[in-house]
Amino acid sequence: MAKIEVKTAEGKKASTADLLDSVFGIEPNIPVMHQVVRMQRASWRAGTHDTKTRGQVRGGGKKPWRQKGTGRARQGTIRAPHWRGGGVVFGPHPRSYAFKVNKKEIKLAIRSALSAKLADGQLIVVDKLEFEKPRTKDAVAVLTALGVEGRCTIVVGNEDTNAFLSFRNIPTVDIIPVDDANTYELLDNKFLIFTEEALRKLEEAMA
Repeated sequence: MAKIEVKTAEGKKASTADLLDSVFGIEPNIPVMHQVVRMQRASWRAGTHDTKTRGQVRGGGKKPWRQKGTGRARQGTIRAPHWRGGGVVFGPHPRSYAFKVNKKEIKLAIRSALSAKLADGQLIVVDKLEFEKPRTKDAVAVLTALGVEGRCTIVVGNEDTNAFLSFRNIPTVDIIPVDDANTYELLDNKFLIFTEEALRKLEEAMA
């Protein structure tokens, strides 16, 4: 069973926590993580792109010249695709890019992401993140004390409102409640920070 140091918000050692090998000690499955991240990003696409076909563009109701006798190629409309201002052939139309991935694969991807972060030394556990009131300055001080530089993802308890409001205005920080933890946001960072409460809840859900 792997162990990790639990720090205080001041960056000092508070205790040591045991981590389940089934969640934090597996061999990361890169293909499954890639598939799940693709699924997430695809589901976020608006898919509102649209082009007009020859039947939708304006004009072109009259035959530009008679069929025979002019010496030119026959034309039925000036809004055919090969004309300037004509319709678009095989252009994009509104659609959904979403596709499904099995729940077992989603769990495996999250376990793989957590195991990779622990193996790379990019996982930090804090005993708690308590703020009397929302204050970005205090949140920056916490990151400095923990030695965190660059982009990081912070996972907190679902009720840690003051912590969420304190960190959310920092451009390099992505803070999410533990119930919203997902593969993309667990991976898209240089450091992954958990409160001990959030870590235990996610560990229980993934075990």
